[in-house]
Amino acid sequence: MTGSVLIGLFVVTIIVMILAISKFKIHPFLAIMAVSLLFGLAAGIPLVNVTGEDGKVTQGIANVIGAGFSGTFTSIGIVIILGALIGTILEVTGAAFKLAEMVVKALGPKHPVLAMQIMGWVVSIPVFCDSGFVILDPIRKALVKRTKVSSVAMTVALSTGLYASHVFIPPTPGPIAAANTLFGGAEAAGTHLLLVMGLGALVSIPALIGSILFSQAIGKKVQSNEDKELLESSKSYEELIAEYGTLPNGFISLAPIVVPILLMAMGSIASMAKFTGLPLQIWSFLGTPIIALGAGVLFAVYQMAAAKKLDKFYETTNETLKIAGPILFITAAGGVLGRVIASTSLVSYITANAQSIATIGIFFPFILSAILKTAQGSSTVALVTTAGIVAPLLGVLGLESPVRIALTVMAIGAGAMTVSHANDSYFWVVTNFGNMTPDQGYKTQTMATLIEGICAMAGIFVLSLIL
Repeated sequence: MTGSVLIGLFVVTIIVMILAISKFKIHPFLAIMAVSLLFGLAAGIPLVNVTGEDGKVTQGIANVIGAGFSGTFTSIGIVIILGALIGTILEVTGAAFKLAEMVVKALGPKHPVLAMQIMGWVVSIPVFCDSGFVILDPIRKALVKRTKVSSVAMTVALSTGLYASHVFIPPTPGPIAAANTLFGGAEAAGTHLLLVMGLGALVSIPALIGSILFSQAIGKKVQSNEDKELLESSKSYEELIAEYGTLPNGFISLAPIVVPILLMAMGSIASMAKFTGLPLQIWSFLGTPIIALGAGVLFAVYQMAAAKKLDKFYETTNETLKIAGPILFITAAGGVLGRVIASTSLVSYITANAQSIATIGIFFPFILSAILKTAQGSSTVALVTTAGIVAPLLGVLGLESPVRIALTVMAIGAGAMTVSHANDSYFWVVTNFGNMTPDQGYKTQTMATLIEGICAMAGIFVLSLIL
């Protein structure tokens, strides 16, 4: 199958999936799994494992689907469960409302959407965006109840705040890996790391401005199930607070969220600062998202004990698993689609034809990264793959100085957020935790990441004219 036909098939696959979910109301899990299977077979993935003459084994479609499903569970499954458990406990004990009160007191009651976005942007500097969303979602929900603003606006603001620092600012792996490749090694990249971080923070500004304006606008047009529940609720915020009696103090409320963030941040710092031996092993272990969130769960359990609600822990855990189950399976289905696409020759075709669009300077890494992101779903993969393609072309593109190489990292990052849709696990985390339908997810999360990426690229282009 030729590359152009394969791209056409990919576009048709995405259209069919969207129609199946939104128009024909087929459950997202079944729709994504079905189109993944059909696309894989049509694209030439064999029915069973095939061993070539060189001894290389090509995985059959069933194995590819299994690997995509299990790979997603490995990377994010336990994180979702532990994060959701922390969130449920924060709600049961009233700690989420305490945190909402603290945020409103610190940042003022008039700008909760902006406060949510900034909070997400800060948290995602050391923490993966999907983990950050799960961790901060209880505060988002409590702030919605506290301020009566649109749940959709708050969801999109949190999502885009997390996403901006995730693709632009080290120590998240994507921008670090891209910088290492483009600067020609970890040592050279380390020399210019502050430059990359500074530009990442600067480039985040237009991305955040564009996405916050979109968040507030789309919040007036799209109503999630969470918004409907709030409208139907007859209880005031004060009555909800009164049901908990005395709220936990600030430290106890913050600990289940702050401790995992600090542990993950220390894990990143230990790696970036080139710790060795036992200190590196300890911090790397504690900074693993599963372990860090496990520590957060322990603090949350202590919170339940302090609130004299430990007898509800079994019931709370059971309810959490019921909530997390659908999210896990839909997210894993998105991972299957991404793995199937990666197993075809689509990405290699795009890579092989990259030279044809290499004449557009700083826009080339953005466009290539956006194509790869949209095709296979992972921002980190888009960052790493695009950096590998662009590195030998820096001279041709006129991007050889340290500042322009750093801007190239930013352009790749902007492309790597354009766009988040059904083959991206983050899309399903945001959509499901935000209580939105898949159709609403396309109107909000997908459009928000498109606007965020374009605004960031506009800022990068202006900087390229100045620097």
